[in-house]
Amino acid sequence: MLKDIIHSALVFIENLGVWGILLGLMLEVIPSELVLSFGGYLVSQGQVTFIGAIIFGTIGCVIQQIILYWVGRYGGRPFVEKYGKYLALKKKYIDMAEGWFNRYGPIMVFAARFVPVVRQAISIPAGMAKMPMLHFLFYTTLGTIPWAILFVYLGEKLGSNWEQIDELAAPFMKYFIIGAVVAVVLYVAWKLFNRKKSK
Repeated sequence: MLKDIIHSALVFIENLGVWGILLGLMLEVIPSELVLSFGGYLVSQGQVTFIGAIIFGTIGCVIQQIILYWVGRYGGRPFVEKYGKYLALKKKYIDMAEGWFNRYGPIMVFAARFVPVVRQAISIPAGMAKMPMLHFLFYTTLGTIPWAILFVYLGEKLGSNWEQIDELAAPFMKYFIIGAVVAVVLYVAWKLFNRKKSK
């Protein structure tokens, strides 16, 4: 059943090219890593361009995060707890994302983009906290671009073996997570410095 859904989604994406990549990421029926990697495969086959896959992939990811932001902002916690399962978001991941956001602030909208599963969930507490939309878009886009570049690039390199993306991407994910932690530490240090300076 799941394989049939994934196969149908990939055929849909392939038929529409870059627009299929955008819609696949916006709806995220299958994980973004797979959609972007498949986009890289399409690049290797000459069906889409590398830049096109990244641009449309980034736009698709950002639109999906805006939808989740609105869910948090206008639906609130009760809506999320009741319908979150239909968005493939488990309560424990939403709780984790909310804890991170409340503790470290807007920088988590950027940093969490490099942590699987939580990368989707972080948009909901940002919406519940009514984070300014322009700030949300800035941090979301900033975190989405390197994610899109990495998986499209690796998918292109793998070619017809793009389904092996997990093995190839694993070492890179470690560095992404380290970079995200460093970004949070620097952000918190900067906020503390400014707070002391203002006093």
